[in-house]
Order: sequence, then structure tokens, then C-alpha cells
Amino acid sequence: MNMNRLGWIRGVAGWGRRGVAFLLLFLGWGVSLPAAEPAGERKVLLVTLDGLRWQEVFRGLDEAYLDKEKGGVAEKERPLVIRDLGAETVTARRERLMPFLWTQVARRGLLLGNRDRGSRAAVANTAWISYPGYNELLTGHPDPLITTNFPRHNPNVTVLEWLDGRPACAGRVVACTTWQIFPYIFNVTRSRFPLWVSGRHSRLDRVSPKLAEIQQWMDDITSKSRDEHFDGFAFRAALDLLQTHRPRLAYVALGEPDTWAHGRRYDRYVYSIQQCDRYLREWWEYLQSQPEYRDRTTLIITTDHGRGETPADWTNHGESTPHSNQTWMAALGPGVPALGEVEGGEPVTQGQVAATVAALLGEDYRVAVPEAAPVLPQFRLAR
Repeated sequence: MNMNRLGWIRGVAGWGRRGVAFLLLFLGWGVSLPAAEPAGERKVLLVTLDGLRWQEVFRGLDEAYLDKEKGGVAEKERPLVIRDLGAETVTARRERLMPFLWTQVARRGLLLGNRDRGSRAAVANTAWISYPGYNELLTGHPDPLITTNFPRHNPNVTVLEWLDGRPACAGRVVACTTWQIFPYIFNVTRSRFPLWVSGRHSRLDRVSPKLAEIQQWMDDITSKSRDEHFDGFAFRAALDLLQTHRPRLAYVALGEPDTWAHGRRYDRYVYSIQQCDRYLREWWEYLQSQPEYRDRTTLIITTDHGRGETPADWTNHGESTPHSNQTWMAALGPGVPALGEVEGGEPVTQGQVAATVAALLGEDYRVAVPEAAPVLPQFRLAR
């Protein structure tokens, strides 16, 4: 090699990766490096915890439900649950139940829906059950024709499907769910983004060895109900999808809080809440460990409906169960001010999540879906 050229190469050795790439191309060596990701490109992880009441989120464990009649809890189990999740104050109880939510999200993000402090969140649909709730949450508006959980293909386009059709998000949207009605909610006969559902073998375009193993374990363990498997499988599957698909928008729907509440098992209900909080923490820690997600990802957590608020009806929800329209939301990351527990303010609805997710990714969902509810006003986003 010509010594003048060699000295010039040494002179640019401190340029780093970009300088070396330029040098290689200049010399005609035919080597190229992966294109750099757009600076500041935002991502979103949206998580729903089915049927989780705002009361447990903001108050923690309620010992009044720890008996056989009210909460299906055996007498010998009561002191164990209190040992694990009980505390003298509301602040301590809720932090023991959901430590990630209260030590991370509440301190650096925001929470909506604590009615003890005048913050009100609710569904706008009149059915107060899951399919109508998820439709409202994911399309931005209630549909008066969707009033049951009957498995019919959704005529409405969800924000996930719409974003998957936008150039900046095309092929970069994934969903991971437990409830087997989600293929109908997302209308898989029309939408084409990757969807993983517990209890079923994946039809994703590529299945990693880890996901194949998760599905094998899923086959070998008896499901908790006929229409969804344990949340642990969805947790692991979602982590794998984040690692292998590298999405801009990921949606994860967990279901055990609703399952155990319907079964009148308050002990399992609260333990499943604690487990969901751990899943949130591990997803967040993984995302923060990845350069393309660190400080670029917004986490939004919410639910599809509330529940009754007395020992007689806490297991149920629906239009015949008072106050089961009441919900809650939490968020952390870019676009989310550190407001902590929001007090008072105007009521918000679940339908506002769809436009908020799109806005976080730089898109105006309401241009395409004018009936969708507006962006949540607490977020710092261009409108």
C-alpha cells in the first residue's frame, strides 16, 4: 500500500464507525454498514391488564375481601396474603402490590383514574365488558353494534392496523395476547400485522427457537380456562417478539386479573396483579437496555373495563354492575410529563388511547378516523 495513503488512514482512525465506513467506501472496498436508525425515532409499548380495578391500583390490597365468602380465600391463606401484600398505609400497600408502577411510573410518569383524588377515567361504551372495551381502546371510539363478547370479526380498523399501513410503521407493529377473541378484535382476515395468541400455535412470519419452545410448554400445561392460557406464556412470548421483530409499536394484553376475579379468588387476583407488575418491569428494563429503545419508548398501561366495588359484585362487570365502567391509565417515557398521580381535571376515556399512541409515533389518527377521541391532554405532544 502507498505510504501516503497508509498515513492518511491512520489519521482518520479516531473518526469512529462513521469515519471508517466513509473511508472504506472512498477506497472502493465495497463494504457497507447498516443504515443508522432515524435520530429520535419513538416507539410505544401498550399493555392492558384485563379487568384490573382502579381500587387495587391506587389503594393496594383490601383485607376486607380476604375471607371465604367475599373473596374465596381460605382462612389459613389470609395471614399469608397479608404477610406478602399487607401494610399499614395505602401508600405502602399499593407499592407492595405494584412496586414498578409506584417506584418508577408514578415518580417519572403519570397515573390517571384515582377517584379518591378526583381523577376520573372510564370507558365510553355502554356494555362495560371486554370486546366493546378493547374495540373502544384500540379504535378510538365505541361501536354501538358491539355489545357482547361474541367472536365476530371487527368491522372497525384498530390503530395498530392503521399504523401498520403507514410508511413509518409498516411491518413494525406486533401484538401478543392471551384472550382468544383478539383475532376477531383485530380482524385477522383483513389485518396482516403479526399477532401471537396464547393457546394457539403462532402464525407469525418467523418463529424463533425460543418462541417454539414457549409454545411447546404451552401445549404441555393445562390451560387456566377454555379461551386463554396463563399470562406467563404471553409475557415470555412478548419479550421474544420485542427481541426478534424490533417493533415501533407493540401491544400486549394480559388476562389473569379478570380470570381470578370472575372466579372469586381475591388472593389469586392480587397475586396476578403483582405478577403483571413484574412483567412490566422486565419489559421496561429490557427496552432500556437496547440503544434503539432506550429513552425513545413510551409505556402506556391501562385496562378494558372496571369491576363492581362491593363484596357482592366485585367479581363482575357489565351494564348491570354499577361503576364497572370506571378505569385507570398510567404512562412513562417520552411525551409523558412527570405529573405522578393526577388530581382532579377533566374526565378521560379509554378511547383517547388510540390517538395518543398514534401521536407518540408522529401520526394523526383522527384525520383518518374523525370519530376517534382526542389525544390525552396530559401528554406533551404536537397536535
